Amino acid sequence: MRVLVIEDEPLLAQTLRRGLELEGFVVQVADTGTDGLWWAIEDSFDAIVLDIMLPGLSGYEVLRRLRAEDVTTPVLMLTAKDGDYDQVDALDLGADDYLTKPFSFPVLFARLRALLRRRAPQQPAILSAGDLRLDPARRAVYRGDTPVALTPREFGLLECLLRHKGTVLTKTDILRNVWDAHYDGPENVVEVYVGYLRRKIDAPFDRGSIETLRGVGYRLIDPGAGEGDDETGSTPA
Repeated sequence: MRVLVIEDEPLLAQTLRRGLELEGFVVQVADTGTDGLWWAIEDSFDAIVLDIMLPGLSGYEVLRRLRAEDVTTPVLMLTAKDGDYDQVDALDLGADDYLTKPFSFPVLFARLRALLRRRAPQQPAILSAGDLRLDPARRAVYRGDTPVALTPREFGLLECLLRHKGTVLTKTDILRNVWDAHYDGPENVVEVYVGYLRRKIDAPFDRGSIETLRGVGYRLIDPGAGEGDDETGSTPA
């Protein structure tokens, strides 16, 4: 899940980044309304956290221009103001939700998850492949009835693979969705984390749910869907 945070207070912006990353989100931060508008139009995000008081363009103007460009990404507005008319203005311009500073981070995370559920009602509440289940709301993973403890990065990788179940994802796809747009380290970090994930969700249960397609990428398979090896040369481990 990719979130754009448009916030000019450096401490709050970095706190939001760290908190959201710990919740498994991939975060892009912009510190002006102008930069935030550019990112929101030129890139794709699952949600936008938008402050109202911004240099360059106000949050109201960013939101107005986004909706004028038919950008329908859910927007959660943040502001230090506390007044009914401010909330009305934001909602009338097309905001999907509104939080007044100071706010509770658990509430922010819950509001974002609610926006994402409304954004994609076709997505199941529980992601699954065979007896492997991931609950995004509770940050929980199970193989059968056995809970599996994952780090935030491992959880994000598994969620990405499950949301694209049956689809081959390149390392670039995975880096973009699980790391961030500015990651400039080696691509083999994906191989490392796929290995970590296999050791936790597959090896102890004698499963092989993550296929490697040589020279292409990775695919998470559903044992009940009949995927198998193909001409790309796939291997389960």
